[in-house]
Parts: sequence; C-alpha cells; structure tokens
Amino acid sequence: MKAGHEIVWNNCLAVIKDNIPQISFKTWFDPIVALKIENDILTIQVPSAFFYEYLEEHFIDLLRSTIRKELGHSAKLEYSVVVDAPHHKNQQAITQRLPSNNKTDLRNRPMSMQLNSEKPLVTNPFVIPGIKKLNIDPRLNSDYTFDNHIEGECNRLARSAGMAVAKNPGKTAFNPLFLYGNSGLGKTHLAQAIGIDVKKYFPEKTVLYVNANKFQTQFTESVRNNTQNDFLNFYQMIDVLIIDDIQELAGKVKTQNTFFHIFNHLHQMSKQLILTADKAPVDMKGMEDRLLSRFKWGLSADVQMPDYETRVAILKHKLYKDGITLIQEEVIHYIATNITQNVRELEGALISLLAQATLNKKKITCDVAKTIIDKLVRKTSKELSVDFIQQTVCNYFGLDMNSLQSKTRKREIVQARQVAMYFSKSLTNSSLSNIGIKIGKKDHATVLHACKTVNNMIETDKEFKSVIQEIETQIKM
Repeated sequence: MKAGHEIVWNNCLAVIKDNIPQISFKTWFDPIVALKIENDILTIQVPSAFFYEYLEEHFIDLLRSTIRKELGHSAKLEYSVVVDAPHHKNQQAITQRLPSNNKTDLRNRPMSMQLNSEKPLVTNPFVIPGIKKLNIDPRLNSDYTFDNHIEGECNRLARSAGMAVAKNPGKTAFNPLFLYGNSGLGKTHLAQAIGIDVKKYFPEKTVLYVNANKFQTQFTESVRNNTQNDFLNFYQMIDVLIIDDIQELAGKVKTQNTFFHIFNHLHQMSKQLILTADKAPVDMKGMEDRLLSRFKWGLSADVQMPDYETRVAILKHKLYKDGITLIQEEVIHYIATNITQNVRELEGALISLLAQATLNKKKITCDVAKTIIDKLVRKTSKELSVDFIQQTVCNYFGLDMNSLQSKTRKREIVQARQVAMYFSKSLTNSSLSNIGIKIGKKDHATVLHACKTVNNMIETDKEFKSVIQEIETQIKM
C-alpha cells in the first residue's frame, strides 16, 4: 500500500530542507499544502501564480528528484494555484501538470484556468467625478534608498520584490506587497526605497507614505469634521500607497472598514499598495478577515534578523558612507558578533562608539568597543546562532573568522571548522545545509562528516573532550 499524500510530501520536505537555506525553505515551502496523490501524480497547492513561477525557475530539479525518490520514475507533479483576488484579469485558479522529463519553462505552456465565483464588489459611493489630482508630498526620507539598503539572505526576497514593484508599480503579481518582521530590521527603509524609485522612474505618479497611526488620526478627524468623503477621495487618488505598521489598525473597526474600501478601489484600478507589519497576515489579531484575505493577494515577504555577513556589510557601508576609514577590522567583527537582533541598534551602537571615541580622543580598539557597547546595549541572553558559535570557537583557538571561511586545509583550521559545525548542529535549529553555507560554504554532507569526526574524537581523546567541554561552557555563558 502506497503512502498518503501528506506522508509523501513530508518526506520530500525533509530532503529539501537539508539542501536549501533555512530562509528559502521557510519562504517557498512552508506555505505549500499537499492535496492528493492519484496515479503517481502528487498535487500541491501554492498561494499564488508567482509561487508557481518561482518554484519552476529555482527548485524544479530538487522537486523532481525528491518526488521521484518517493513515487518512482514515472512520478509527476501538479500545481494547484488558487489566487483569492477580486474580479479583474489576474483572478484565476490554475492547475498545471508537471511532466517528469527534462526541465522546461512551464510559463510558456497552456494552462487550464477557471474563474473564481465571488460576489461583485459594491460600487463605492464616495468617488467624486472630475476632481483633479493634487500636488501631494510623498513624505519620503531621501536617505532610505536601495543604494543604502544592504542585501542579505535575511531580506533578499523582500528587496528583489520591492525593486520589481518600483519598476512596474501596480502591474506585477506583488500587489499588495506585504513586508513583515520585527521592529528595526529595515521594513520602513525598504518600503520608502520603493516609493523613491517609483518617483524616479515615474515622476507623474502620486506616491504617499503614511504610518497607520497617522492614517487613524486623519480618519478620526474626518469623522469629527464630517469630511469622510474628502478623506476617502484623497486616498483613492494615490497611485502608490505605502502604509507602515498596518497592525496598528487592529481593533479599529471603522478605520478598517474605510481602509477596506480604499484598498479595493486602488487594487481594482491597478494602483500599487505596499504594507508593513510586525507579523505575517496569518498571525495578525484584531483585523477583519476580509482585510487579512486581501493582504494575501500579492506577496508576503519576511524580513528577518540579519546574519553575521550582512551585519558586517551594514557596518562597513555605514563607515564608508560617513567617510571613516581608520577603524580596525576586528572592531567591526566584534560589533557584528555582539549585536545581532536589530539593524537600527547595530547602526546606533556604531554611531555611539564613533562619537564617544572622538569626544574622548581615544583610538577605537576592541577594548574600547567592548566598554562602550556593554554600556549602551541592553543585556540579553546570548543568541545561540551559528555566527555566535563560530566567533566563540575562533576566539578559543585564536583564529579570525576569515580563516574559518577560507578553503585552507591546515589541520588546526579544519579542526576548528569541524568543532563549529558540531556545536551549530547540536545547539541550534539550523539545517545542515544552512550550517554548511555559513561555515566555509560547505554542503550538508561535509557538516555530517564533521559531526561524526568530533563525536569520535570525544570518545577516544580525553584531552580533546576537555577542550569541547570548555568551548561549550563559553558558548553557554
């Protein structure tokens, strides 16, 4: 008896997870739902047509090999793409069967399409015909550009989608573009960078950035002054509307209702909506279901905490931008290692360090950086990340991070690299492939070999076992 579709898909996911970065797995495979298996054809449901296209372009070989392993050489994959969208030309349900032969571009093949059946939207009674657009201040910060936004694994999807939107607002599958993540990770910067580029490419378009709290205040004032019609009409004239911290509308039913009508009007008119929040739509509370449904129409992109390499790049960019060159590399690495949660805090610590060192006329060394950062940064439990483990292992063996990332086969560096992989596997939730990518750009098989080697040495070498215990103590301090 053959396994059910959920078991087969979960087996495929276990293999896929170990072969791609964790953020890619979370973005592109967590949202997929296995629907059924019939005649060796596995049907999976993806949230949008863009998902289908992205999987085809980047993961088709991996999908083919894993599904064949589970179902045999004759296995096929079928996509079920149901786009929950209003009645316009992009609204469709798509089912596409994937043959198991050589890779091809399925976007050029015919698809079977079926229109969803949803009640037509009520005509908005607030539109005032014949009104001319005003010269509206977009309220954008000129420093928040793509040039000043550092790309990393943590934000690559959001940044790429944002650049695509800026070049073709309202015409891509990313409408709305919903950016979510914790505070201080660069969502506002990214959203405003889109607005700045839209004004550069399309000067005639009306762009507006507004925080959800400001939107709420404006709506309340319009109710008090009996000018709701003007309020609604103003927002319906915008070509690219950026609403920051949309979660602030939670529990505000009347404001949500008004935004619902604004959203519908702009979307139907192919105007671009960009929203930011601290949570994904599925995790938001106090928001009407019909709004949450619309938030999922386009692309929801997760902006995560920057990894070690991205943090170093952010610091170096900040120093370069400010014209500062005389700072030791080890100071940069110290800051990047000890401030991990927040881009805003990372840049703020660097500014404070430079200011303190200038005022006190001290050379910026690691000791000075440690003293100042210990005072400025709120003490929290250390994040057991692959980056932190690498740095701790390097400090113990007297190596720098670059040595661990190099291709050298020197015995002491190979051993340190293996120890870092061993602790990363045992003390973090990172996948084997993600650990390998972060430590020397190795594959998951190398990480497995490293872990086995360290375990064998622990069992046979008492001195080495003592070293491992000392390093573990330092990691958990």
